[in-house]
Amino acid sequence: MSASKTTLSLEVFPPKKDDNFANAFSTMDQLADLKPSFISVTYGAGGSRSKNTVEIADYIQNKLGIPALAHMTCVGNKKEDIDAVCTQLADANISRVLALRGDRPADMTDEQYNGRDFAYASELVSHLKEHTDFTLFGACYPEKHFEAMSTRADLMHLKQKVECGVSELITQLFMNNDVFYDFADRALAAGITVPIHAGIMPITSVKQVATTISLSGTSIPKAFSDLVARYGDDPEEMKKAGIDYAIRQMQDLIDGGVDGIHIYCMNKPKTTASIVSALSF
Repeated sequence: MSASKTTLSLEVFPPKKDDNFANAFSTMDQLADLKPSFISVTYGAGGSRSKNTVEIADYIQNKLGIPALAHMTCVGNKKEDIDAVCTQLADANISRVLALRGDRPADMTDEQYNGRDFAYASELVSHLKEHTDFTLFGACYPEKHFEAMSTRADLMHLKQKVECGVSELITQLFMNNDVFYDFADRALAAGITVPIHAGIMPITSVKQVATTISLSGTSIPKAFSDLVARYGDDPEEMKKAGIDYAIRQMQDLIDGGVDGIHIYCMNKPKTTASIVSALSF
């Protein structure tokens, strides 16, 4: 964390179907009005929608004039697949990549998984650093990656990823700012000095609690559990309470000097705009 001004960035996802691009472009237009420092574009399971990622990132970068950060996962891709996408990104004037291992695709066999070209995100980072001119971002987990043996082991893997070429980090979503502050302190003590963008997802429905939070392994603080208990049966009030919780969480981080706020906005421009308008950067 630093004393300089906190940046704002957003994450979006590409359309699952090719005939939904008009809606996706309209969403990007509305999000562009928030003037984020960059917009990241997710990749799809195993890179299954890499073409759509490139097209949305191209629109953000070249039509809207906002830096695009293209996600790239390696768990389901060979080196030649990765290199082909790199060429597409470079041709589209996209220079920022978030290098991820990614989740194992449901239809991936054990043989395919064990024989993959890149076992870890750090290996993808090394490959991209050697063969491209991209500025590389990486993911980090304030509450430890679920596969890591310990928080210290997870931190050492993160440090290795940074040493391989990552210049900025974006966290997995978290609900308790104390967890982030502790992580940031431990990262700095370990020698990780690159900017860390705090990833926040506004939780506006009970369904999100049951899916997104549970799947990410993020702990739920009592303050948010109480909120769900009070408003969970009223979708409209739950939405308002979730937005208010996200605003208070982000403002505390901004006041605490976080390098960046990265909103997992779920392609919801109106909700995102209401949050951003309430923040004081």
